[in-house]
Amino acid sequence: QVRLVESGGDLVQAGGSLRLSCVVSGSIFSINVVGWYRQAPGKQRELVVRTTSGGNPNYADSVKGRFTISVDNAKKTVYLQMNSLKPEDTAVYYCNADIGYYSGSWYRRDDFWGQGTQVTVSS
Repeated sequence: QVRLVESGGDLVQAGGSLRLSCVVSGSIFSINVVGWYRQAPGKQRELVVRTTSGGNPNYADSVKGRFTISVDNAKKTVYLQMNSLKPEDTAVYYCNADIGYYSGSWYRRDDFWGQGTQVTVSS
């Protein structure tokens, strides 16, 4: 059973920083694409950043220069470092990953989501 579990969300003042973590667990063969998305109240879920196993992350314009994605393959953990936070960054942040894994003796590749972690930035 593949699972993604996020943590690190909190209430922070504008200008502050947070680091979100996403731990991937299960019989994983490969983590091919990982990303962070967010959903603010009354809005659609939007891409924050997405990167392949080879690097070259693609950031939303609204977070460029402030947010950084990183992957620790040994720990199977994806991080999102968020600096210079703004009130408009307030949202539930979700981890997403395209993962290759074994189900019994079968190799499969599917898209997985975490349960989300709340980030609130006060002005």
